[in-house]
Amino acid sequence: MTTAAMIFNKRNILDFLEINSQAKILDLGCDNGSWTTVLGQRVGSKHLYGIDIVKSRLSVAKKAGVKTKVGDLNKKLPYKTNTFDVVQGNQIIEHISNLDLYVSEIYRVLKPGGYVVMSTENASSWHNIFASIMGWQIFSLTNISAKQLGIGNPLAVLKGRHLNLSSWTHKTIFNYLGLKEFFQMHGFKDIQIKGSGYHPLPVQLGNIDVRHSHFITIKGRK
Repeated sequence: MTTAAMIFNKRNILDFLEINSQAKILDLGCDNGSWTTVLGQRVGSKHLYGIDIVKSRLSVAKKAGVKTKVGDLNKKLPYKTNTFDVVQGNQIIEHISNLDLYVSEIYRVLKPGGYVVMSTENASSWHNIFASIMGWQIFSLTNISAKQLGIGNPLAVLKGRHLNLSSWTHKTIFNYLGLKEFFQMHGFKDIQIKGSGYHPLPVQLGNIDVRHSHFITIKGRK
């Protein structure tokens, strides 16, 4: 993945957001809250909420004005039904082992008419297709062990390194249609999908041929 693709992916996320100064925004996997505050600035709201499994990062987010909670996204979200106008997760869903619970919980905590914006890597990106043809692990699924990264792919960027938390490993990598139908199955409607990254060509082409972009970002409404 390239820095340019990641930057363009964040632009896609922001493009999906709607201006609403009263919106309650929940950032799943909010880390230190820096991205959460960007989401709030884009929406025009200061009602920011974040949840993350790493407690030490949340103390930084709190200082940035984010109302934080420590939580495991493989479990029920610690929020009441019909609470949020926006739920966002960037590069989070690929780390989740209990996907049905995860997406159904997002639906539950959203207000009627609220929406989710979720971004993840694309199993059908051209570089992942290339890896499959070579008989390698696709790039997006080389980080499947906390003991060693880059398994099964000689060109993996982080090959040989290790993770501090097993929760950071990749469990499921969606394709375009799989991501769309999964969210539809859980009740989301008015589905839209944007793409970013088109290695080795310009990242903007990912928004033209979304099915083969590096990142896919979905928006769905409750």
